[in-house]
Amino acid sequence: MCIRDSLCIDLKCFYASVECIERNLDPQTTPLVVADPNRSKGAICLAITPYLKNKGIRNRCRLYEIPETIYYKIVPPRMKKYIEYSAKVYGLLLNFIAKEDIHVYSIDECFIDIKPYLHLYQKTAQQMGKELIDLIERKTKLIATCGVGTNLFLAKIALDLIAKKNSSRIAYLNEPLYKEKLWNYQPLSDFWQIGNGIEKRLHRLNIYTMKDLAFADKKRLENEFKSAWISLYEHAWGKENTTMQDIKNYQTKNKSLSSGQTLMKDYSYMDAKLVLTEMTELLVLDLVTQKYVTDHISLSVSYSKNYAIPSTKASKKLDVQTNSYSILKKELLTLFKQNVNQKIPIRKIRISFSHLLFEENERYGLFENHAALLKEKRLHQTIQQIKEKYGKSAIIRGMNLQKNATTLKRNKLIGGHHE
Repeated sequence: MCIRDSLCIDLKCFYASVECIERNLDPQTTPLVVADPNRSKGAICLAITPYLKNKGIRNRCRLYEIPETIYYKIVPPRMKKYIEYSAKVYGLLLNFIAKEDIHVYSIDECFIDIKPYLHLYQKTAQQMGKELIDLIERKTKLIATCGVGTNLFLAKIALDLIAKKNSSRIAYLNEPLYKEKLWNYQPLSDFWQIGNGIEKRLHRLNIYTMKDLAFADKKRLENEFKSAWISLYEHAWGKENTTMQDIKNYQTKNKSLSSGQTLMKDYSYMDAKLVLTEMTELLVLDLVTQKYVTDHISLSVSYSKNYAIPSTKASKKLDVQTNSYSILKKELLTLFKQNVNQKIPIRKIRISFSHLLFEENERYGLFENHAALLKEKRLHQTIQQIKEKYGKSAIIRGMNLQKNATTLKRNKLIGGHHE
C-alpha cells in the first residue's frame, strides 16, 4: 500500500477560543461557555474553554450539567465570526498548500496530503505539521493540534487519541506505532467512525479493542456489518485506502435535498402548515438554483414531547419530474393533511426531495400548463438572483410576516445560530 503522509489539524475548543480572543482573554484561564442563553438551562454547550475541560466538564454537555460550584460566563454563538476565523486559517494554509491537497472536514478541522511538499520544503511531515500549527497560533492566536500519519486514518487517530492529550500538540503514527500504542486502547468508541452503536455491536462479538477486531472472524464481521466490515477491519490494522484524490473526486450516487426545523415552541397544526409552506418555497429555490428536478417527496413530523406518540413519516412518488413550487407545495400539503395528527402540537418538521435528476429530464403530464410552469421557474430564478445579491430577506412573501412564520428569523441565523 502506497504511503501518503497526511496531516489532520484541529482548532482547539474553537468557538470558545474565538470568543476569548475577541475579548482579549486567555482560553486556558477563562471559564467561558458558548451556548444560547435564551434556551434555558437545557441548552447545549456548543463549546467550552480548556479551563473548564480541565475542571472535568465535558464538551457538548447541557448547562444544567455544569456544577453550580463552578463559575462560568455564557456567551451566545456567533457563527459569522467563527466562519471568518476559519476562513483566515484556511487562507494561511493556502500560502503553503494547494487547495487540491486540503480537505475541509469541518469548520475547525481539515486533512492535508502533505507528501508532495516534503521534498519542496525539505522537511519531514512532523516538521511541516509543527510549523503550520505554530503559524496558526502566531497569526490568529488560535491553538491548533496536529495528527501526522502515513494515511488519513492514522493522521486522524494520532490527532484524536494522542496529540489532543499531550503538551506538544502534535503526534505521529505509522502502522507499527499504531499497533504498539493503540491496539489495546479502550473504549473503542473513541476511535474515528466507531460510535456507541457500533461499539455495542462489536461487544456482542466479544471485541473490545482494535487488536480483538484485527483477529476477529471475518465471516462474523461480515454477517454483523455487511459491507461496512471491510473498513472496520482495515482500520483495525491501521490501513486506509482512501486518498485525498478520492475525496476530491467523490460524488454521491443518489442526490437529494432536504430541510428541517426544530421549532422554538410547540406549534398548532395550522401554524406548522405555514412553516411547511415556507420551507417548501426555500427548498424549491435550492432545487431551481442547482438545476435539478425531483419525482419523490418526503415529509417527517415530530410532535410535542408532552405526548408520547411516534413521529409521522410519509412519502410519495410523483407522476412528474419537476422543480415547480406550485406542484411541490400542493403535493407536500396533501401529504401533511392526509398523515399528520391535527390535534397534537408539532415540534419538528423535515421535508426532502430525492431521486434528483438534471433539469433537462423535466417531465410533466399532458394537461399541465407548461407556459405557466415556465413563467413560475423564471420568477424563482430571478428571486434567487436578487437574494444572492441583496440578502435572503430582500424579497419576502406575505406569509413570512405572519405571527408564527419562521423564515425571517432563520434568515438571520448561520448554521442554526445567530450571526
